[in-house]
Amino acid sequence: MSDTPFPESLPLSDAERKLFDKTPDAAAEVRMAKLEEHLTQLDATSDNTLERATISLELAGMLLDLDRKAEAYPKARTAIDIFINAEQFEDAAMACQYVYLCDNEDALAAAGQAAWLAVTYPIDPRLTANILTHIVDETPDESDGAAVAAATAHYIADLRSTGADQEELTLFTGGLLARVARRHSNVQNKTMFDLWVERLELDQPEKFLVRLRNVIDVMVQTDWWFDYEKLQQALPDTE
Repeated sequence: MSDTPFPESLPLSDAERKLFDKTPDAAAEVRMAKLEEHLTQLDATSDNTLERATISLELAGMLLDLDRKAEAYPKARTAIDIFINAEQFEDAAMACQYVYLCDNEDALAAAGQAAWLAVTYPIDPRLTANILTHIVDETPDESDGAAVAAATAHYIADLRSTGADQEELTLFTGGLLARVARRHSNVQNKTMFDLWVERLELDQPEKFLVRLRNVIDVMVQTDWWFDYEKLQQALPDTE
């Protein structure tokens, strides 16, 4: 996440604390009211764009938890450009994911751009796996797109995580890949699974990552919200 200074806990009055203790929803309402108040105060000053985006992202997440998607959408959507410009790519990917979860007309484009950011940059592999799961959910059973997304999630889980985190995450992504294999080709055992992986070239990252990019292009079409070509050119040369 970003290194932007952000108050971890805004002070509550006694009345607010009583409300906070009643229900989880009440707690969220209190927290959101404090964040909105802080956001309003920041809007009256300058040089705090990134902090405003950080607060907006938290608010969007809380609003989604309360199923208030219409309110969450503008907060997540407007934060994306700010995070991109600040090179806070993990936050940008999360903001794109939140836009996807708002279920608007641009949901597929949001999921595709979230996936591009999550795979291109070394962000939290758990977030990456979660974002790629959305592509699995949006892809028809018979399409190879879900297989490519699941294979990428499993590859990144193994590549970016370590220790107990790696074991837990690869267990999840391996299960995701197995689920996709069952729905895609009725794969029922390890022998069938190994043959399926080989047939679809899901053991060759240099091939399935290119195919994932094709899937993303189909999802986003021309509705890119950032200059991905410019970002791609700025990446360090790993060859």
